[in-house]
Amino acid sequence: MQPATHALLVIDMQNDFCPGGALAVQEGDAIVPGVNALMQDFTTVILTQDWHPEDHSSFASRHKDAEPFSLTEMPYGPQVLWPDHCVQGSKGAAFHKDLETDRAHLVIRKGFRPQIDSYSAFFENDHETPTGLHGYCQERGIDRLTLVGLATDFCVQYSALDAARLGYAVTVQQDLCRAIDLDGSLEDARAAMLSANVVLEN
Repeated sequence: MQPATHALLVIDMQNDFCPGGALAVQEGDAIVPGVNALMQDFTTVILTQDWHPEDHSSFASRHKDAEPFSLTEMPYGPQVLWPDHCVQGSKGAAFHKDLETDRAHLVIRKGFRPQIDSYSAFFENDHETPTGLHGYCQERGIDRLTLVGLATDFCVQYSALDAARLGYAVTVQQDLCRAIDLDGSLEDARAAMLSANVVLEN
């Protein structure tokens, strides 16, 4: 069992990111048994959940003639336009049915503000608006995080980089993550995480 100061952060294990979902990550559901097994080693388990309103500005459907996975410019910087996904209260936003959610002490919902996307578990994409996770970890005396989930090159990466910037010791368990890999984004993500002293384990 890991010490109480070491938490497991499970990123976005939701139906829309699994095969058959609106923004499916290849083999996204294959990691669920391993994630469940890893939960047994941690006193503190935290889940994140994408939780978008129907009119979220990151949806390609909200931009005239925009194709999914194209780029646009938002006030906070470049933004990928996604297929509609993880809409609040929908089946797609629900956790995968086999994920042992009862193990979680905290669920952080993100991306619920219509005008800004939120990849990281710690901050929205302006890198300033907090989710509250950092405060929770500080109150609990947590100083080390292991990350698993979806997707390696987006929400896992952003969460890992923010955690490292905030001073946590961070490990990403790569065998319990899966990537979207848009135009080489997985290799870019790995390089960025290594540069930030994030430990990448298989």
